[in-house]
Amino acid sequence: MALPPSTANWHWKNKNVTGWGQEWFERELTTISIQGDKEGEVISISEVTEVDGDIELGQRKSKLITIFDCKISLAWTGTTSEGTEVKGTLTIPEVSHEIICDNLSEYVYNWSLTTQSSTDVNALFALAKTRLPTALETKFATFPSAIIDTHGKDLTVSADPSRVGTPAPGSGASTPAPAGASTSSAAPVKKLTEKKAINTSTVTVEANFQASADDLFGLLTDEKRIPHWTRAPAKSTAQPESEYSLFGGGVKGKYVSLTPSTEIVQTWALQSPTWPSEHAATLTTKLEQSSDSTKVTFSLVGVPKGQEDEIKRNIEGYYIHGFKSIGLGTEL
Repeated sequence: MALPPSTANWHWKNKNVTGWGQEWFERELTTISIQGDKEGEVISISEVTEVDGDIELGQRKSKLITIFDCKISLAWTGTTSEGTEVKGTLTIPEVSHEIICDNLSEYVYNWSLTTQSSTDVNALFALAKTRLPTALETKFATFPSAIIDTHGKDLTVSADPSRVGTPAPGSGASTPAPAGASTSSAAPVKKLTEKKAINTSTVTVEANFQASADDLFGLLTDEKRIPHWTRAPAKSTAQPESEYSLFGGGVKGKYVSLTPSTEIVQTWALQSPTWPSEHAATLTTKLEQSSDSTKVTFSLVGVPKGQEDEIKRNIEGYYIHGFKSIGLGTEL
């Protein structure tokens, strides 16, 4: 006899997805390509040469848990503004759940240059060290969700697998009506599941950029310009109620209001197992231009308690460092 979902999902189950994960890294990381500040400068991941480690998805007590710790080795190529081809390798000793989801440590990057050194070659090598990590970490951040989206249904006994431990819904079987009772006038009563309240707080980060408010507004909302600083695909139509997607799907939401060169209000949800399912915060970005710079204030209301430090690091690392990487310059 099959166990009911509430019981079946309580026990520990495991699925090894190492082969799938290796293919995911080989496919997704080779889509990364960044542009330099000079015309013609470009750097790309040409090949994933090694993915060494185990990748698993676990399920216990209706929670899906990603379990992985991999060493990843890459080959990268680039072209200088003078047209010189540059090649090198990069090894990241640890890409793990603990780094991506728990923030227990930081990434380590071991670089090598296989092209003979010169002024132009060394400049491109320095550019790779500065900008590739942001693009890689943005892509890595989507890996846990990709595991769950692809394999979660194989472990959870439910038509609607849970990411955050919500018990699977009941079977929906109705109770027979008492003898003589009328059944024609009353519709079946659905049992509503009360949504668990989430305690939240606000994270605020400020920075000064050497750019006009109008230019920054465009960089934040223009679909064609967003990838310049995120180094990842984006979707954005700068209109209220329009959906947007940043960092290759790592952040999603809707625009609430847009005041050109002054303010952007948008819902904001991190696509990560650590972010509560179906929960959205509200990000208000204010732009205040002075004579030689623009002060930008990122205020995120609705951050789950306990994630404040993680989210602050994300804003500083992805938004502020992203602008810095394209030469705007900042003062925190």
